[in-house]
Amino acid sequence: MMDLKAALGEVPIIAIIRGVTPDEVETVAEALISAGVRVIEVPMNSPDPLTSIRRLARFSDRVVHGAGTVLSAEMVDQVVEAGGRIIVAPNTDAGVIRRSLQRGLAPMPGFGTATEAFEAYAAGARYLKLYPASSYGVAHVKAMLDVLPKDVVVQPVGGVKPEQMADWWAAGARGFGMGGDLFKPGFTPDEVHVRAVAAVAAVRALRPDVAETNP
Repeated sequence: MMDLKAALGEVPIIAIIRGVTPDEVETVAEALISAGVRVIEVPMNSPDPLTSIRRLARFSDRVVHGAGTVLSAEMVDQVVEAGGRIIVAPNTDAGVIRRSLQRGLAPMPGFGTATEAFEAYAAGARYLKLYPASSYGVAHVKAMLDVLPKDVVVQPVGGVKPEQMADWWAAGARGFGMGGDLFKPGFTPDEVHVRAVAAVAAVRALRPDVAETNP
């Protein structure tokens, strides 16, 4: 089973496949994984998300998967039962973070302000999702990292494109959540693959210390 730290260490991209259906989730996952993506999020406002999360379990040796748009502790429990391993949220909810940790899942809460970031950290989160990144900008990440504890990983999500990754990386971001640039309902697996290849190539170019591996 792939470890989250190792997965993000290899390719620090979280693929957000909002709107995916259970019937297509496996082919979409294959397209992402073959491009090098190692973390996949199924938002809870997708059609029948728990079934999709269950079906992704067969890829657990190659990818870490879980749920996004998780808004309650009860949702965390549902994701656990479905076999998910990460809990991503658009907001900072200490109850969701704590329940995730209690159930052995990695929380990735959303934050915008320093207050939200420190609340998430105090609840136990170490991966913090800046959301929506396009509303805050690169300078915001740098300012946050000047004051946040050194073991925090900030991941811009929302409007981040491959051609912008270098600027975010220079500011201290060490991961990216990517949604519509990788997958939207109606995209074919081939289209998802091509988009994912471009994103993976962009992030690998920022990390010359990490040798490229075959997907």
